[in-house]
Amino acid sequence: MPDMTERCAWCGSDPLYVAYHDQEWGVPEYDARALWEKLVLDGFQAGLSWITILRKRDAFRETFEGFEPERVAAWGEAEIARALQTPGIVRHRGKIEATVKGARLFLEIEGGEGFSPFIWSFVGGRPIQNEFASMNQVPAKTPASEAMAKALKKRGFNFCGPVITYAFMQACGLVNDHMTHCPAHARVKALSPA
Repeated sequence: MPDMTERCAWCGSDPLYVAYHDQEWGVPEYDARALWEKLVLDGFQAGLSWITILRKRDAFRETFEGFEPERVAAWGEAEIARALQTPGIVRHRGKIEATVKGARLFLEIEGGEGFSPFIWSFVGGRPIQNEFASMNQVPAKTPASEAMAKALKKRGFNFCGPVITYAFMQACGLVNDHMTHCPAHARVKALSPA
C-alpha cells in the first residue's frame, strides 16, 4: 500500500472515510448493479454528509436487498413501510420511493443499451483525468454531470441533479478528482484504459 500521508484532505482521519478514499473513491466502476447502488446512495446523501451515508451503507444494503434491482423493483407499499421503520438508514419516503422507481428504470435501461454503457457514455467511455492541485479547483458540477442529470431525469429518475451526478461520477471513477499530490491519483490513473 502506498504512503497516503498526502491523500486528499476531504477524507480527514476517520478510518472509514480514509479506507473509502484509499480503496474505492475514484476507482473506475463498470458493474451496472454497483453503479446503480452508488447512484442511489448519492441520492440519499442529498442534504447530508457522505460520511453519514458511509456509516449507514451496510444497513442500506441489508434493507434494499443487496441493491439487487430485480428485487427492489418488485417492492410495494409493505416493503416501503418496512424500510421507513428501519433505524439504520435515512428514512425519507421520497428517497425510498425513488429507489424503487429507480430499480424499475434501471431494469429498462439494462434491458436496452445497458446501464453501464449509458452511464459511461457521458464521458465517452473513459475516465476524465483531472489534474487538480487544490480542492478549490474541483467544480461542484460540470457540463457532463449536467447532461447526465438531464438524461436521468428525462428517463424518470429522481434525486439526481448535476451536483449529485458529479459526486457520483467522482465516486465511480468517471472522473479522477484525486489531488495530484495524492498517491491515489496516479494509482487510479493507471487503472484507466489508455
